[in-house]
Amino acid sequence: MIIDPKNVPEITGSKYPQQFQSAVAGRVKKRLGNAAGLKNFGVNLVRLAPGSCSALRHWHTRQDELIYVLEGEVTLITNSGEQVLKPGMAAGFPAGDPDGHHLVNRSDADVVYLEIGDRTPGDSAEYPDDDLIAKANGNSWIFTRKNGEVYES
Repeated sequence: MIIDPKNVPEITGSKYPQQFQSAVAGRVKKRLGNAAGLKNFGVNLVRLAPGSCSALRHWHTRQDELIYVLEGEVTLITNSGEQVLKPGMAAGFPAGDPDGHHLVNRSDADVVYLEIGDRTPGDSAEYPDDDLIAKANGNSWIFTRKNGEVYES
């Protein structure tokens, strides 16, 4: 199926609990994979405004992720430190590897990248810098504190 990204709706904000949402203010996603009818993996076209993050630093237990930078320069932060990624560079994050990661736009221009991930059921995400765990629940996520207490919606 052919899709025109200009016709794919923009998604802003996050499903994170309220106290974590400001980190991703300035992030805009277009779900290209959904628009193309993909079932087994997702592809998002993401634009990060200056000062915005892709997500809180996290890692997935069952789902693989890959990002590919199209425009701008973005800082990848992992357990190992920081690395600037430029157009044409990619980074992969294998499921089950507890190397928390996220992207931060520290530049003065927008960053555009593709975010690709599989849809393996039973996934969870852990956030090493925050009191947060996300557990997949069908097409949504349940967010808890590390002690298991569910965050209010």
